[in-house]
Amino acid sequence: MSFARPNLTYIVQMSDDKLGDLIQLLEQSEGSAIVYTRSRGGTRDTALALQAAGLSALYYHAGLPTADKAFRQESWQRDEARVMVATNAFGMGIDKPDVRLVVHLDPPDSIEAYFQEAGRAGRDGAPARSILLFNARDTRSLSQRIGQTFPAKDKVREIYDDVAYFLQVGEGEAEGKVREFDLEKFCAKFKHFPLTVVNAFIILERAGYLSYTDKHDTKSRIMMIVQRDELYRIHLRARRGDKVLTTLLRQYTGIFSDYIFIEEATLAEKCDLTEHQVYHALKALNAERIIHYIPRKNVATVTYLTPRVDGQKLALTPEVYEKRLEQYEHRINSMLTYCTDPTTCRSQLLLSYFDETDSTPCGLCDVCQDHPLSTTSNEELCAQLLQVLEDGQGHAASEFQFAHLDEHRVQQAIAQLLNDEAITFDGALFYKV
Repeated sequence: MSFARPNLTYIVQMSDDKLGDLIQLLEQSEGSAIVYTRSRGGTRDTALALQAAGLSALYYHAGLPTADKAFRQESWQRDEARVMVATNAFGMGIDKPDVRLVVHLDPPDSIEAYFQEAGRAGRDGAPARSILLFNARDTRSLSQRIGQTFPAKDKVREIYDDVAYFLQVGEGEAEGKVREFDLEKFCAKFKHFPLTVVNAFIILERAGYLSYTDKHDTKSRIMMIVQRDELYRIHLRARRGDKVLTTLLRQYTGIFSDYIFIEEATLAEKCDLTEHQVYHALKALNAERIIHYIPRKNVATVTYLTPRVDGQKLALTPEVYEKRLEQYEHRINSMLTYCTDPTTCRSQLLLSYFDETDSTPCGLCDVCQDHPLSTTSNEELCAQLLQVLEDGQGHAASEFQFAHLDEHRVQQAIAQLLNDEAITFDGALFYKV
């Protein structure tokens, strides 16, 4: 199945005033819109600026409470708000068919991410646009992301050792243990940049040493602190606590040997109680010394996946580091090419990334509009090439130059004519048969 979206126009618009251009784009268009930005703070600031300009806008990012995210998503889907300003956390599972405009204020890290986010426009088959606002600062920013996403190996080792010192973890200790981790305090104490630390954690998790969960992803944890056979002798004064305890035993395994993560909302559904009632029942069980209940907190955690080792002994293999770095560089460079290529149709650039090399120019993107001749069909191009050879003389490939047509398309047409035996090539010159 082709990745082509004939109804979707891709545009890269140079912009030194992204907010002003965004407001203009929204005022000149109709229907629902999604605006993507990289930072959580940027979603809020942009939505407030749009509201100040008289546009109906909400913002969405992963750090919002679950109920708040659901409310905002539903409001936008019901057209109670026209514009959703969001990070890439928004959109998975969203199937709103009548989105007419998707705007990116920042280029994503990859063509895959951009194609997926841009593709949320026009799912009803009606005309829609995906516009990426771009400037010279974005070129530098994209290039810098490589070093930020893949800190040097020595920096990763240094951060690993500093975390152990910060959490007071000795060599050979802490396997499987979850520790609360204050990223801000850690960075202030050891003079690290937060983004560098988080990306070092990603590399360390791939290598199997430790994992980091930011404060917006932490869950409640419980462990049974009585023996299984003791439960039969315990009489709970509150029936609600008995119901919750029974559900815990049925739904979760390993609860007697270690802490397990739970969702109060899931328990509430199983027990036919409210989430608030489940919370108080768990607190009562904790007070009775039947379970140890650690409610979800607004803090981050670090989990040691293996016993702590000296940082110099970390095995950061090519599969963990160099190969992934090479893949990431390819994604970043492909995104840069998409944003800066002034001659190739945007749709063709996207499709060629996904190995669809036989597509034709869309005729609608900014490149095609700037260079109308690029919409020439393959058949028309072949006819133009044959016209050059009509004089019966041999012609070099350099003579097949047409304004605003990229070299790749000309090569495709030549290959087709050779395959159809309409022309021949003697190693230096082309002739019409």
